[in-house]
Amino acid sequence: MKFQFTLLGTFILPLLNVNAQSISNEAFDSRETTIDSVHNALYSGISSCRDVVSSFLARIEAFNPTVNAVISLNPSALSIADDMDMRIKSGNATGSLFCIPVLLKDNYDTSEMNTTGACLDLAGNKPTVDAPAVAALKNAGAIILGKANLHELALEGLSVSSLGGQTINPYDHSRTPGGSSGGTGAAIATNFAVFGTGTDTVNSLRSPASANSLFSVRPTRGLISRSGIIPISYTQDAIGPIARNVKDLATALTVMASVGYDPDDNTTALIPETSTVVNYSTYVSGGSLEGKRFGLLEGFFNRTASNETTPVNNVMSSMVSVLLSAGAEVVTVNETLYNATAIAAALDVQTSEYRQLMDAYLQMSSPSGTHPSTLAELYSSGKFLVIPSQYNYVNTALRSSTSNSSYAISKLGIQNLTTALRTTFTTNNLDAIIYPEQKNLVVKIGSPSQSGRNGILAALTGSPVVTVPAGFSPPTADAPIGVPIGMEILGLPWTEGKLLNMASHISSLTHVRKMPSFANGSIEVSSYSVVPTITPESNIPSAYPVGTL
Repeated sequence: MKFQFTLLGTFILPLLNVNAQSISNEAFDSRETTIDSVHNALYSGISSCRDVVSSFLARIEAFNPTVNAVISLNPSALSIADDMDMRIKSGNATGSLFCIPVLLKDNYDTSEMNTTGACLDLAGNKPTVDAPAVAALKNAGAIILGKANLHELALEGLSVSSLGGQTINPYDHSRTPGGSSGGTGAAIATNFAVFGTGTDTVNSLRSPASANSLFSVRPTRGLISRSGIIPISYTQDAIGPIARNVKDLATALTVMASVGYDPDDNTTALIPETSTVVNYSTYVSGGSLEGKRFGLLEGFFNRTASNETTPVNNVMSSMVSVLLSAGAEVVTVNETLYNATAIAAALDVQTSEYRQLMDAYLQMSSPSGTHPSTLAELYSSGKFLVIPSQYNYVNTALRSSTSNSSYAISKLGIQNLTTALRTTFTTNNLDAIIYPEQKNLVVKIGSPSQSGRNGILAALTGSPVVTVPAGFSPPTADAPIGVPIGMEILGLPWTEGKLLNMASHISSLTHVRKMPSFANGSIEVSSYSVVPTITPESNIPSAYPVGTL
């Protein structure tokens, strides 16, 4: 589809024997593995590409029934791995992501797997063409291992869907994993792949990174083509990677951004020459935090003490201390403009853009199989899930368009907000702005919504953000090592390299990332003749009735 408008614009668990005969003595351990560690194992002859893929499949078989993060697996994953082993033998192993297993959020079009948006009415939607970002990953050698659950059609942050059920936070099984890319977040935290992909209309790359002790990047608007992705908002949609470390994040961003200009997403025409063909991994090392000036958005905190908010405030205080100890300056920004709830209420334009974009996607020539032809048809099918707090959102979207008078007013307001943000940077001489991704801990399963998130500022202004693990709440019976808490680092447009460098230094100073305790044991990998089939759990909370709007 053309993504454009003509209007405006550690303890050890016992070994688990998975799927019959064991053929490996832990030749490849996929726990917390990186792109470099996969390549070291391959090129030193310690492991084959099939070993690598099998190791991740074994973890998915063992632990996905608990977190319910993966919707489907690529039936060709093992044969692709075998082809790559042949390439290694022939000396033809190339690509920065050669044999790197990747999980895609299930709103990315892939030619070999259905793209469902985790919606029952789209279960038969089979694209015939890869999204450009997916094609770029494959061209770099990545193996698309499968698809991850999401909050249905990426409309909220609880990560529950009619097709995929409820994804569970791997650190606290009573909580959600954030979202809408919560399946990706839970999967990467539990080591089901080296990294994954997500989308972000308001919070959805950053919320699951925050809630799962991960790193993510929401890129500057236009840096990565969004065509071939189930859409919501021309103004607000972005796509990007989620990873366990900054270096892998930078490598994944480099590949996804290599698409460059795409006529099917005209925002990519905004990319300046200095941001084309950039190797973001070169920004991970060098430099320091000394002398950097960070603006701390006071309006993005909830200072009312509670078990849900106090841990976030304490973690952020600790992060500010880390920055100051590293020689950075932190300037408190008290401007009343920065109120995430008020900004979203006044300027969020999703409902004006959603129906038109979805109708265009559903009527593209590339998807085959069975699927509705319009958004209205989908929401008349009874095969969907909308959480009650979003009934009004969806009903408004079904009767709204970019022709509404309120749309032009909101777009002007977004321009004014963008100008105000640039002014804040200039008047305070800031290198970046920081704040918690969420004012409170990620919410419990069954909650009305994913409340307290702060992603709207970047979503409306098109600003780049790198999210980093900031800390954990105190341990509880439900959360043995605590609930992860993340921090957003927001920069000026096209400063992804600078943000990644800051994130790398913060990560090396804090070492916050931890594996979820329930899944940090090793897995005995078995011989796979075929890729196993995944059946999502039927665990939708009663608070979210299917087929009701």
